[in-house]
Amino acid sequence: MAGEITETGELYSPYVGLVYMFNLIVGTGALTMPKAFATAGWLVSLVLLVFVGFMSFVTTTFAMEAMAAANAQLRWKRMETHKEEDDEDSSTASDSDLLSQDNYERAEKRPILSVQRRSSANLFEITDRVEMGQMASMFFNKVGVNLFYFCIITYLYGDLAIYAAAVPVSLMQVTCVSGNDSCGVDTDARYNDTDLCWGPLRRVDVYRIYLAIFTVLLGPFTFFDVQKTKYLQILTSMMRWIAFAIMIVLALVRIGKGQGEGHPPLANFLGVQNLFGVCVYSFMCQHSLPSLITPISSKRHITRLLFLDYALILAFYGLLSFTAIFCFRGDSLMDMYTLNFARCDVVGLAAVRFFLGLFPVFTISTNFPIIAVTLRNNWKTLFHREGGTYPWVVDRVVFPTITLVPPILVAFCTHDLESLVAITGAYAGTGIQYVIPAFLVYLCRKDTQLTFGYGTVNKHRSPFRHTFWVAFVLLWAFSCFFFVTAYIVLKETQL
Repeated sequence: MAGEITETGELYSPYVGLVYMFNLIVGTGALTMPKAFATAGWLVSLVLLVFVGFMSFVTTTFAMEAMAAANAQLRWKRMETHKEEDDEDSSTASDSDLLSQDNYERAEKRPILSVQRRSSANLFEITDRVEMGQMASMFFNKVGVNLFYFCIITYLYGDLAIYAAAVPVSLMQVTCVSGNDSCGVDTDARYNDTDLCWGPLRRVDVYRIYLAIFTVLLGPFTFFDVQKTKYLQILTSMMRWIAFAIMIVLALVRIGKGQGEGHPPLANFLGVQNLFGVCVYSFMCQHSLPSLITPISSKRHITRLLFLDYALILAFYGLLSFTAIFCFRGDSLMDMYTLNFARCDVVGLAAVRFFLGLFPVFTISTNFPIIAVTLRNNWKTLFHREGGTYPWVVDRVVFPTITLVPPILVAFCTHDLESLVAITGAYAGTGIQYVIPAFLVYLCRKDTQLTFGYGTVNKHRSPFRHTFWVAFVLLWAFSCFFFVTAYIVLKETQL
C-alpha cells in the first residue's frame, strides 16, 4: 500500500537492483513507442526521449533523497522515544535529563547540534521501506496528501485502462484474419472497427467479447489479496526479453537485407503530444522506488548505478524504436508493436508469430491483478480514519467495484492504446514523475534543516541539490501540462 511503512524484504546486490529497475521501467510503454517515434519524426523523438530520460533521472535522485530524509526522521523519533523511556526508568533526573524530555518538539523548531556530533550520516541510511504515501504524510500538509493520492489513483486507473485494452486488442488482431490469410495481422491493410471478423461479428464486437472474458477472468482478483511471486516475476521477465530480442533482431535482419520499408520524417511537431505522453509513461518508476532501492544491500554508489540504468534504458528504447521506424512504414506501425511481426513475410515460423502476437496477453494479464489491488488499497488509505474500520460491504464490495468498473468502461469505449498511454503519461504521469518528487525533496530539505541543523548533510542527497533544479522540474511539468492540454483543445476545436 502506498501509505505504509512496509518490510524491507530480502536484500540483494546493487546489480540485481539495477536489473529489477530496468525490468520495472521497460514495460508496456516500450511497445507503443515505435509508432509515436514514426509519427513525430526521428530527430524530434530522439531529442525528447533523451531529455525526458534526463528529467526522470533527476526526479529519481530527488525521490531517493526524500527516502533518506524520511528514514532519518523515523530513526530520530525512535531515538527520542528510547531516551524518554530511559529517563522515566531513572530514579533521579538531572537538568539535562529534564531538558531532553521535550527534545523532539524543540527539534522541529531549531537545530539539534548534538545530532551532528553523533554520526549524523548514519541517520540517513535507507533501511526502512517508506512508501511514497508515507513520505507525503510526513512532509506534505493535508491538502498535499490528498492531492498525492488523487494523482497516484488517477495514474493507476490509466494503467488499468491501458492493460484492459491491450489484451483484447492483441487477441482481436491475432484472431481476426481476413479471407484465406493464415498469417495473422496484415499491417498493410487498414482495418476499421466495423469490418467483419467472425461471420456477422464486427471487429469491435470481437474486441468487446475478449474484454468481457478478460474482465470475468481477472476482475475477481480485485476483490481479494494477491501477491506477485518471485517465480512469476522471473517468467514474465524472461518472456519480455525474449520477445524484445526477437523483434530487434528480426528488424535488423530485414534492414540488413535491404527490405526496410521505413522512411521516417526528420520532425513532425503534430505528433509530439502523443510522443511526450508515451515517453513520460515509459520512464515511470518513481512510485515504486522504495520497493526497489531499500532492499539493495550496499547503496554507496547507488546514484552512479541509477545513471547507468537510465543510460542503458535510453539505449534500449532508441534501438527498439529506430529499428522499428526504419523497418516498417510509419503508416503500417501498430499501436502494439508486437503485432507488426504477425506477418508471414516478416516471421516465417508460425510459433514465433503467435508468441509475439500474444506476448502482451501473457505479461499484462499477470500484472493487472497486482495493480488493481494496489489501486484498491490506495482508495482505502485515502478514506481511512484513525481507529476506524470499514463495514464488510464497503471493504469487500464497494472499494473493489470502484476500482474495477471505471477502467473497464474506458476500455469498452476506446482501444486507442497510443492515446491512452499518452494521456496517462502526460497528466497523471507528470504529477508522479515530476511534481511529487520535486515538492518532496524541497520540503524534506527544509524539514531536515529544522530538525538536524543547517550543517547536516544527507548522504543520499541528489547531485541536483540547488533549488534551481526543483524550480526547473516544476516549470517543465507545468509547461508539459499546458502544452498537452492546449494541443487537445485545439485538436477538438478543429474537429
